[in-house]
Amino acid sequence: MIHEILPVGMLQCNCSILGDETSREAIVIDPGDEISRIVALLQKHRLTVKQIIVTHAHIDHIAGAHRLKELTGAPILYNQLDLPQVRMMDIQAGWLGIPTPKVSAPDEDLADGKTISIAGLSGSVIHTPGHTLGSSCLYLPDQTLLIAGDTLFAGSIGRTDLPGGNTQQILKSIHDRLLPLADDVKVVPGHGPNTTIQAEREGNPFLKS
Repeated sequence: MIHEILPVGMLQCNCSILGDETSREAIVIDPGDEISRIVALLQKHRLTVKQIIVTHAHIDHIAGAHRLKELTGAPILYNQLDLPQVRMMDIQAGWLGIPTPKVSAPDEDLADGKTISIAGLSGSVIHTPGHTLGSSCLYLPDQTLLIAGDTLFAGSIGRTDLPGGNTQQILKSIHDRLLPLADDVKVVPGHGPNTTIQAEREGNPFLKS
């Protein structure tokens, strides 16, 4: 598997490019900004984007998705419970002092348990509300990989003080849906360094009961 992690935008959102080395099909996750850099990496690996996945509809994760769809024709998937976040995109842009991006409605709902697949790669959606109502993770068991969005970080959890956030809900999502995964599952958070399920289960101060 090809896996490139590209921090993009002023908040350095971790955009993941997942590609199959044989089929050259790819999934792009959280293309929040710097679409030209994302496209350059796709071209470097000779990858064709088949799906664009957004873990949640905060501006730093979704702002470039529509542009990437225009360039590639790939559908955009995110959980429809985050449509309220999309409707306040102008407010989100105001928080950062940037122009309001064009944001599309999802072509498909990123519902819990949905299978996400391209030729040679397959994963499933884990709905993890708390950071936003629609926050979701992508789990690829064959690669022991979890793309966690802003639900779980190395030594921390997603903030819950923005619209749609709920501290008890995010803790329940992590404890019930993520921590039961195998120790060696690599976690790619929405920002910052990678970690593992074991490291967070044993050492994350926010997850201590």
